[in-house]
Amino acid sequence: MEKKRKIEKNDIMMEENLGITPPLDSVTPEQLYEDLINTVRSYHPSADISMIEKAYIIAKDAHKEQLRKSGEPYIIHPLCVGIILAKLELDKETIVAGILHDVVEDTVLTTEQIGKEFSDEIALLVDGVTKLTQLNYSKDKVEIQAENLRKMFLAMAKDIRVILIKLADRLHNMRTLQFMSPQKQKEKARETMDIYAPIAQRLGISKIKIELDDLSLKYLEPEVYEELTEKITSKISDIEAFINNIVDEVRNHIEVATIEATVNGRVKHYFSIYKKMVNQNKTLDQIYDLFAVRIIVDSVKDCYAALGVIHEMYKPIPGRFKDYIAMPKPNMYQSLHTTLIGPMGQPFEIQIRTFDMHRTAEYGIAAHWKYKENQDGKNAHDKEEAKLTWLRQILEWQRDMSDNKEFLSLLKSDFDLFSESVYCFTPTGDVKNLPNGSTPIDFAYSIHSAVGNKMVGARVNGKLVTIDYKIQNGDRIDIVTSQNSKGPSRDWLSLVKSTQAKNKINQWFKTELKEDNILRGKELMMSYCKNKNIVLSDLLKPEYMNKAMTKYGFRDWDSVYAAIGHGGLKEGQIVNKLVESYEKKHKKAITDEKLLEAISEVKENKPATVAKSKGGIVVEGIHDVAVRFSKCCSPVPGDEIIGFVTRGRGVSIHRTDCINVINLPEEDRARLIEAEWSQPSERAQSELYTAELKIYAHNRSGVLLDISRTFTENAIDVTSMNVRTNKQGTATISIGFEVRGVEQLKVLVAKLRNIESVIDIERTTG
Repeated sequence: MEKKRKIEKNDIMMEENLGITPPLDSVTPEQLYEDLINTVRSYHPSADISMIEKAYIIAKDAHKEQLRKSGEPYIIHPLCVGIILAKLELDKETIVAGILHDVVEDTVLTTEQIGKEFSDEIALLVDGVTKLTQLNYSKDKVEIQAENLRKMFLAMAKDIRVILIKLADRLHNMRTLQFMSPQKQKEKARETMDIYAPIAQRLGISKIKIELDDLSLKYLEPEVYEELTEKITSKISDIEAFINNIVDEVRNHIEVATIEATVNGRVKHYFSIYKKMVNQNKTLDQIYDLFAVRIIVDSVKDCYAALGVIHEMYKPIPGRFKDYIAMPKPNMYQSLHTTLIGPMGQPFEIQIRTFDMHRTAEYGIAAHWKYKENQDGKNAHDKEEAKLTWLRQILEWQRDMSDNKEFLSLLKSDFDLFSESVYCFTPTGDVKNLPNGSTPIDFAYSIHSAVGNKMVGARVNGKLVTIDYKIQNGDRIDIVTSQNSKGPSRDWLSLVKSTQAKNKINQWFKTELKEDNILRGKELMMSYCKNKNIVLSDLLKPEYMNKAMTKYGFRDWDSVYAAIGHGGLKEGQIVNKLVESYEKKHKKAITDEKLLEAISEVKENKPATVAKSKGGIVVEGIHDVAVRFSKCCSPVPGDEIIGFVTRGRGVSIHRTDCINVINLPEEDRARLIEAEWSQPSERAQSELYTAELKIYAHNRSGVLLDISRTFTENAIDVTSMNVRTNKQGTATISIGFEVRGVEQLKVLVAKLRNIESVIDIERTTG
């Protein structure tokens, strides 16, 4: 009965949020902590909250001087993440990790310290969440997105709770997105729509998925969102009256049929309505089923009994009945869906499910996760493991795919994480779940790769069909195989929809036709080089080939040819890498004598060419030579600079006050050459240069945090840091970082000097 009391709050509801979204300055950390503890005790009355209290105290102290973009204390964010996890009724370890999820990334606390203070389990969870945020931003947006997904799937394989924490973190960040810049709002909303919401859906957590969708829509299509909210709000009184009438009628008939049930109505969430408008090309006024009635009963038997009652009351719309109880969705969602015509001719949807099904629909994998207490042994463990079979499939085929863009494209277009599914049957009655638009080839490979490789035909519902037949829901499929089959055709790759099938077909071509693929790969490379006027023989040297093999993960050159031959790698990618390595080597080939001769020409005022390097440096009289920045003094645009002709490594650029230049032996001074920065208009304004500072400070608690915050507030990335403290209590902090020029460096130094305890600051000079 407790389950019913939790659900039956009122007859009409919008989709409920997890946790709370307090107005700015209206809720204190203490109030949020109290709310968190009350939530934990509501589903686990006997819980020992000492570990949660300890996590709160440590996180509050670690974040004590940090503020969010909104201006509120930073600790509010991890507390809200903890509340969202508690609303999902997760275990204490997950909630503690949620509270601590930002301390490793944003404060001086380490994963090892968390392990000592709490447990290795909690340290592993915090470390997993931290690593998900450490992306390589030197890649383009598509690769970043693909890399993000890959990291998430690997994190899920280690411990699903890492992703649950990350989803809670993203949900609260989306709730407070109004404090970010418009560009950042759209960027985060798009990432949420493309990655986080689909993963929440795949894990079956509709509570999170629905809110992420709505919040993403709010920032991606603000005008559409505002119009939707206004129009639905204006209609809400009419909708309430209609739903009340339907709910009362349904409840009365269900009671007459002596079925014990909870009946309520809800308005559908905004993104669901918007998607329907786009897919059906209709305006809001033309969308009639803006709401749904939900019937929750005690048993599966009662579900079908209630369905019979409903179909007696109202006329069902043909083709709009779905039985997700007999054939659950991939995320284990179960329910009966039927669309009916109301008393006034208005269509509406009814969903019928048990209380257990309702809980799974709302909380998904979190509803019965195996880490919870009171599990009933092996059966419960096996049930939860079954929910992640799709994850293991991804991990299997992503290891064979080196191209991030291909990975993302296949994942979005083919895998059922992002697409609707079709359900079909084997001859023995087993249900197979495939992406919409799948063919008998997909079906064959879903059974076994050997069945797919030997397939010569298929029967659907007893009739022979072509191999490009589109499988329909409920089809019974029998694959015809032959031992004389020569294997799959390359044309099959354009017919199949499931990534599993594509991967297995590609695998067959890799192993069975390796010799043919090697020859084809050689021909493609030669043809590419001929069209580009590239001399291939100059590039096929072991030193260049090894670099290409290392980049793409091959052990021998034949495997590279084979990959090109079967289409797994583009010949242009390999040739470009070879050319890049060749040109680097070729630039270094300029002799020491030629460089010195060029310098003497400049000093004798003879005509000489002027060349610009990628770094924006102009070196008088030197052309086609490598120019690099010296690490001993790290010059940046705006510094006075001078060049030094090294022996065999081109020209190194130093600051004129560099100790190594000042103390240069007399015999080497002939190698010095004048150099200057190119004009800013000729130089990429976004180009960054490495600089290094030494900061001397009195050793006090928090000084390192203050210094780090100054770099963060000025949007400067720190690349290295080293701290030493002497017996007198003076700390020497060496920090490497990237800036655009000397002006930005001066602003940074001025702000660092204002930090309490800082004694002096100097740049490295050798």
